[in-house]
Amino acid sequence: MTEETTLRPAERQREMGAKDAPSNGFQAVQTQAQTLKGVACPKCGTINDEEARYCASCGELLRKGSCPNCGSELDADADFCEFCHHYVRPDICSFCGAHFHETDPYCPECGSPRGGIVCPTCHTLNDFAFCKQCGQPLTEEARQTVEQLRMTPEYQELTHLAREYNELQMQLPYSSDSDMLNDERSLQLRERVLRLLAEDAGIAEPDIPQARKPRVKKELLDAQKKKTLDLLSALLDKMALPAAPSPAKVRNYAMAQKPAGVRLAWKCNYKNALHSSPCGCAKPQLGGKWVVLGHSSNQEIKDDK
Repeated sequence: MTEETTLRPAERQREMGAKDAPSNGFQAVQTQAQTLKGVACPKCGTINDEEARYCASCGELLRKGSCPNCGSELDADADFCEFCHHYVRPDICSFCGAHFHETDPYCPECGSPRGGIVCPTCHTLNDFAFCKQCGQPLTEEARQTVEQLRMTPEYQELTHLAREYNELQMQLPYSSDSDMLNDERSLQLRERVLRLLAEDAGIAEPDIPQARKPRVKKELLDAQKKKTLDLLSALLDKMALPAAPSPAKVRNYAMAQKPAGVRLAWKCNYKNALHSSPCGCAKPQLGGKWVVLGHSSNQEIKDDK
């Protein structure tokens, strides 16, 4: 009789159970969770302190919340629902980040109303300090942030490059050699007429005002656009915002950074998603930056869905 056939039923059952045990360690994690007090990470199974918000091993958020407006799952430290586009923190002012009581109709710090501010320019109702439609600053803090940024060399260079790109975007390139020749003749005719008018007025040496920016061929115009966009993108990378404690402060500073005349999107560090602005991101406090899309970009903006 072999050794296997002489095993008692209980011993044989234990031996077969050991052979069938999973090799991925999941059973061990379950046993650990049952014997230790703490919060098990939903991603890697590590047992964390009961008060921990993030897993000590993999960094996964340990607790999830839900949107009070639509019920969608939210991270515990998110203040905005990206599904229904509603601000979800009744205890924190969305305009300045100050704490206030859930029943207060106005923020005790900045005086902004809980229900939002209507933009005086485009009449859009907003939960944040800059209009999500036209970018108008709506609070005193927002206006002061814009004024402070306008004094910095980075912002002045940013607006210069944005204006230059917008002008290039509006230029019409030459479509043919004959088109170029006709344009040169028109400029010569313009100068001759202005000189004759000045002479009739008794001006011997008239100062002829410069004509509009001369047109160029499409290849050269495209090269000028690309160079300007590359410079603009490099400057926006340099001005990227790091993580900060207050979502409201990050939103306000980022919106004050945004130059006019260029199609931009906010790339958040939270999900590396593209938003029309940081006002569409659930966790702008993790930082992010403006990126250039251009007029012909097919990149998808998350809150345009």
